[in-house]
Amino acid sequence: MVEKKSKAVVQFEEVIYPDLELIAGVDEVGRGPLVGDVVTAAVILDKNNPIAGLADSKKLSEKKLALMFDEIQAKALCISVGRASPTEIDDINILHATMLAMQRAVQGLAIQPEFVFIDGNRCPALSMPSEAIVKGDARVAEISAASIIAKVTRDREMEALDKRYPEYGFAKHKGYPTKAHFEALEKHGAIDEYRKSFKPVKKVLGLL
Repeated sequence: MVEKKSKAVVQFEEVIYPDLELIAGVDEVGRGPLVGDVVTAAVILDKNNPIAGLADSKKLSEKKLALMFDEIQAKALCISVGRASPTEIDDINILHATMLAMQRAVQGLAIQPEFVFIDGNRCPALSMPSEAIVKGDARVAEISAASIIAKVTRDREMEALDKRYPEYGFAKHKGYPTKAHFEALEKHGAIDEYRKSFKPVKKVLGLL
């Protein structure tokens, strides 16, 4: 199926098994930031109610992301958001925390999928068959939808955190390790939402 966006065409691969109706796509946002949860989403799309304009969330503007988020919410058969907290990230590391958050997203679906496509090169332990798809958010419609749900959800959480702690600039850098973020972290110290196992945060806390 071909989906069009502003100046490009996204060609989603026909990787959907023809004998299966309930396919979920799963993606994550937030492995790289120094602060906040790693957020995942699982989405089952409705084949009878297609969504035009799906694409890798990293390639969409904030305005387009918000519009797509609302359309996915309105048209998808089922959506679930999973997460792992900074404490869990510190306890089991970011990779295992991401797998845990993906499990939670799939387990939270009100409809159990017959098959799950995961963005990336590995799958979490699930109760149904799954397959990892490298760059899946640009190749599989369900993963693309999941990437948009996860990104908008986490970005909005960073904007809410920014209102509580405006001196850190979370609304701008979304917790990623930018120069401005490093400067704010050095100046103001680490709040509870920081991932204390990450080196820049360890340095500020004097744990290195």
